[in-house]
Amino acid sequence: MKLDWFVKSLLVAIAIFVGVLAFRPVAHPPSVLAQGGSPYPFFIEQGTVSLKKPDGNVTWGKVVVDMRSGDVWGFPMKAQNTPYPVYGPGDNSKVSHPMYLGRMAFDEAVRQ
Repeated sequence: MKLDWFVKSLLVAIAIFVGVLAFRPVAHPPSVLAQGGSPYPFFIEQGTVSLKKPDGNVTWGKVVVDMRSGDVWGFPMKAQNTPYPVYGPGDNSKVSHPMYLGRMAFDEAVRQ
């Protein structure tokens, strides 16, 4: 008789603890934090600038800075005042491929 009472009490306690575990997220939901920043943290300078290609030629293009690494890329545009790649009628591809220009040392820019 005592064993039966002990087993029933133990089952009730287990049921109560399982209920607490099951309903705790409902009573106190975990906080959700949004991700900060953009998926591609690039800074694109306004307007077009004169870019010097590795072969020595000069062309117009956009300058883009990767804010994670400090790498600076140039995207040739072939026209001075266009925000997107413009090519002649014979060119099928209107894709501007990046060329590496250098690196900004963001890690050295600290106040002392």
